[in-house]
Amino acid sequence: MFLENTVNHIEQFGWIEVICGSMFSGKTEELIRRLKRAQFAKQKVEIFKPAIDTRYSDEMVVSHDESEIRCTPVPSSANISLLANDIDVVGIDEAQFFDDEIVHICNDLANRGVRVIVAGLDMDFQGNPFGPMPALMATAEYVTKVHAVCTKTGNLAHFSHRTVSDDKLVLLGEVQEYEPLSRAAYYKAIQMEKEKKESEKNEQ
Repeated sequence: MFLENTVNHIEQFGWIEVICGSMFSGKTEELIRRLKRAQFAKQKVEIFKPAIDTRYSDEMVVSHDESEIRCTPVPSSANISLLANDIDVVGIDEAQFFDDEIVHICNDLANRGVRVIVAGLDMDFQGNPFGPMPALMATAEYVTKVHAVCTKTGNLAHFSHRTVSDDKLVLLGEVQEYEPLSRAAYYKAIQMEKEKKESEKNEQ
């Protein structure tokens, strides 16, 4: 992942790592793995997640495989700046749910010498870039794109297909509400949904 060691040891800046992908791709699992390694190395670590994410726990970041690490839920990205003092490593989960200020905050932390590790969905259920994730990926030194396995084809999946009728952009959910699909399977599913809606309109 890290191709070159630091050459100029006088420059003591931090950096940003982004872990992105679809639902069920192992983003949070990879985030927890990196943060636990930093804790084992006796580094000062602080983890944040949006307060709206209460699916598994209020005060833990929990992956689908039930790995977990203690965190601080915050209502907005501004709280991260206030709480991340005297820290070596900052972890941020579900970054797509934060406001656009998260990009400035992550860069400010990195400029202060902090290693910032961010995990989040790169696309929403409509296949569009999700919230601040594109800007975070653009300004990060390292981007890791992880993939789920398509539930229809068994190929690599990077689309999060919503299986329930709800057009809200933010809908917290798990396997009952989402499935990971490959590009071909996602396109087919969207086409079928369009045809179904048109058919229902014609019947009215």
